Amino acid sequence: MDLDSLIVLGPFIAMTVTAVTLMLAIAIRRNFALVNGIAGFGIVLSLLLVGPAWHKSSLQAIPLLNIDHYALFFVALLLLAGLAVLGLCHDYFKEREGENEELPLLLITALLGGSVLAASSHFATMFLGLEILSISLFTLIGYPVDRLRSLEAAIKYLVLSGVSSAFLLMGIALLYVESGELDFIGIEAFIDSQPSLNAMMLSGVILIAAGLGFKLSLAPFHLWTPDVYEGAPAPVTAFIATVSKGAVFVLLLRLWVTTGSYNYAPLQTVFSLLAVLSILAGNVLALLQTNIKRLLAYSSIAHMGYLLVALITGASIARPLIVESAAFYLVAYFITTIGALGVVSVLSTPQQEAVDVAILHGLFWQRPWLAATLTLMLLSLAGIPLTAGFIGKFYIFTRGADGHLWGLLAVVIAGSGLGLFYYLRIIVVMSGTREQTAPMLPTMSRTGLSAITLAALSTLLIGLGVFPDPLINWIQSIANTVR
Repeated sequence: MDLDSLIVLGPFIAMTVTAVTLMLAIAIRRNFALVNGIAGFGIVLSLLLVGPAWHKSSLQAIPLLNIDHYALFFVALLLLAGLAVLGLCHDYFKEREGENEELPLLLITALLGGSVLAASSHFATMFLGLEILSISLFTLIGYPVDRLRSLEAAIKYLVLSGVSSAFLLMGIALLYVESGELDFIGIEAFIDSQPSLNAMMLSGVILIAAGLGFKLSLAPFHLWTPDVYEGAPAPVTAFIATVSKGAVFVLLLRLWVTTGSYNYAPLQTVFSLLAVLSILAGNVLALLQTNIKRLLAYSSIAHMGYLLVALITGASIARPLIVESAAFYLVAYFITTIGALGVVSVLSTPQQEAVDVAILHGLFWQRPWLAATLTLMLLSLAGIPLTAGFIGKFYIFTRGADGHLWGLLAVVIAGSGLGLFYYLRIIVVMSGTREQTAPMLPTMSRTGLSAITLAALSTLLIGLGVFPDPLINWIQSIANTVR
């Protein structure tokens, strides 16, 4: 391997070296602040190495990874999200010194798995990345071992993740038996040579879609989501909702575009059904929730459904437009979800999660900066103008209209209306008079790095809502590189 190949692989090598360094540091001295600092430095170093890799990305470093501009853009997005979650974890877990040093290590390995997914161009690396990500998440979810809900959530995720992996492996096996290929480009060439998808190929693709549907919590594969979101520590919930789901969606987007799957009516029908079920089930069930984390869990199911609409329009619009609309929506979703769950993290402790809407009564009068941040995030999730979420939702509407998907657009409009109701309900609660029986909020001393993280996310949210052009131009530059 020459120097150019090492430069291309630089972000991945930096994450791997950081993970090994963290293991040695923990073995030598257990100090949460030190370990957190090393993890943060490793993430920043990986981000800096994305720059040199960007200029060498035309080089195929290894056959199983396609580290192009598309992959590097999303690797950078995953790393930034990981850095934000690491800041939330520092304040959330710092009170239990000597018990939480392995948590930053698990975050780094999960980021490595997600980054491998973003660059995967072969089913072998796809499965490897998924397992690195999933195994790290099992432990992260159940990290507070003295909380039964966390352990229960970890077990549920472990079992259902195993089931989804079985679906994936069976689907991959069927595709390999029929085509003799495991490379995405090879699969595309085989599909193009066939007049239509036969039963074997179609069954394999549907099984892969089901396996990825579990990872993305698409209905009807969503049953694990509310319990895992509720049971996991608040920063870990933010990580699952963004880095985990985002990495899998980036993989699905590459697989969908590279193999030309959007040209086949049966696959469009399958994904249209998943999108409709996810949007309706997610929004309707969110209406019934008084638990903030469960509400955001069902909301995330609906947002995954909105993202699928961008994929389904592929047969009617230019291929780069699929990437452009999905990528911008994903960036907006990352910012808003980490921000919303970041507020929950600030209002929580490892011993007691602030998960009920009742704790937010009168938040505007006691913690105006927290209430304002949560309001911004909820308005963005609802798609209100002057937020990044509005631009993302506008992309979905535009692509649906370009593809003449009027039925799907009607479902998106209905789902957005339901979402607006339950998001505004939380804002109204925060404006009310605080109940005397509500639990005490944590002191400001717990919100050092969290405050910086939330301020940065709020600035990005408004900035991208008012001036989206720089990000749009950047995404357009990478959309043509997907192959």
